[in-house]
Amino acid sequence: MKTFAEEIQSSFDNEKIEALLNLKFTAALVQKHKTQFFKDHDLSPQQYNILRILRGAKKALPAQTIKERMLEKAPNTTRLMDKLKAKELIDRVNCVHDGRIVHITITQKGLDLLAAIDPLMPKDPVPGFTEEEAQQLNELLDKFRHYFRRAQ
Repeated sequence: MKTFAEEIQSSFDNEKIEALLNLKFTAALVQKHKTQFFKDHDLSPQQYNILRILRGAKKALPAQTIKERMLEKAPNTTRLMDKLKAKELIDRVNCVHDGRIVHITITQKGLDLLAAIDPLMPKDPVPGFTEEEAQQLNELLDKFRHYFRRAQ
């Protein structure tokens, strides 16, 4: 297996710089793979994420709540929801108590699409990792993310 440095044919001043760039490079590779997978189902990874959030909630959610729960914070969440609405995968319902709040719900068509995609999802989303290695990676990523949350 090639190291990151070998793969991009580069060297780094220290391990921390290499780790940061390796993380970004690997995330981009995973994103590219996800984008291609969902493209085959006429979805983007972000649209899929919205549908999964709604399915998991089992009830209508305010649009703002969906934005907060998204894995990838997208500034264009409204546009993503517009596209899902056009495909009849979600519905919008104005809040009776506050007309400024819009609740989003997944339609049966959206549930059916997720049900069709579910069996096609990889059984092992992190191939080559043991549960212990995945746990260690999670702990390291949590530590890394925590730093950036404090820096905001």
